[in-house]
Amino acid sequence: MSLAVRAVPFLFVLAWSTGWIVAGFSARLADPLWFLFLRFSLAAAVIAAIAVVMGAPWPRSRAEIGHAMMSGVLLHALYLAAVWWAVANGVPSGVSGIMAGLQPVMTALLAPAILGERITARQGIGVALGFLGIILVLAPKLVGVSPETFEAIVTPLVINGLGMISVTAGTFYQKRFVSGGDMRTTTAWQYIAAALAMLPLFLVFGRVEAEWNQTLILTMAWSVLALSVGGIFLFLYLIRRGEVSRATAYIYLVPAVSALMAFLFFGETLTPVQLIGMAVTAAGVWLATRQG
Repeated sequence: MSLAVRAVPFLFVLAWSTGWIVAGFSARLADPLWFLFLRFSLAAAVIAAIAVVMGAPWPRSRAEIGHAMMSGVLLHALYLAAVWWAVANGVPSGVSGIMAGLQPVMTALLAPAILGERITARQGIGVALGFLGIILVLAPKLVGVSPETFEAIVTPLVINGLGMISVTAGTFYQKRFVSGGDMRTTTAWQYIAAALAMLPLFLVFGRVEAEWNQTLILTMAWSVLALSVGGIFLFLYLIRRGEVSRATAYIYLVPAVSALMAFLFFGETLTPVQLIGMAVTAAGVWLATRQG
């Protein structure tokens, strides 16, 4: 296995971990649904331009295009719209982070029935350890969350949960129906569909509101280039190359790496419990993704 292939999971985790920071910056400067509509539209334009310049083959059949577009709606539009709207409407980031950890759990539980993947005892233990590690890493953010807070945000919590179901369904859909074809052109169709799906969502539930300054422009640029282009290509490569249960297990590392980034760049503290959680998460991911 080449060094570049070995680096893919680590690059994916690094890119994906910045999504928490991006969401925080954009929420203060723009309506989340409006921001996502622009992000998906720009990502579609960038990837389509790359595909044209590189002469990538475009899907020819309606079925191929339809599958790519459905995958885009599930993986991008419904997932991010639900999570970002929920966080903007009161769901604490720690709670949302733990809910994000449900994706590898749901994937591991459903993969045998949907895709016929065999989940070994070692992988099952790894998935369980990964989820426990996430809880430990995010524990400080959960301390101040009272029962009254949960009661006040029932609807956003439900919407956040629906977003996790959407991205899990999109992962299975991608593996089953979009496992072939050129990744550049199929991803372009995914973002075209995501932008089209976001249009009615932000018209009904959002508003055209943004404070355009250097921070928001840089946030948008990073969202499009590092996350919507780079991060998604890496995630789709992991799905295409192996089992979905292994691919999604890497998501467990995202909260831990995000906490490290917050420590390095924003001076946030790291407690002993969080450090233990990071070690537990790393052990769980190693068990869940180890070959053989």
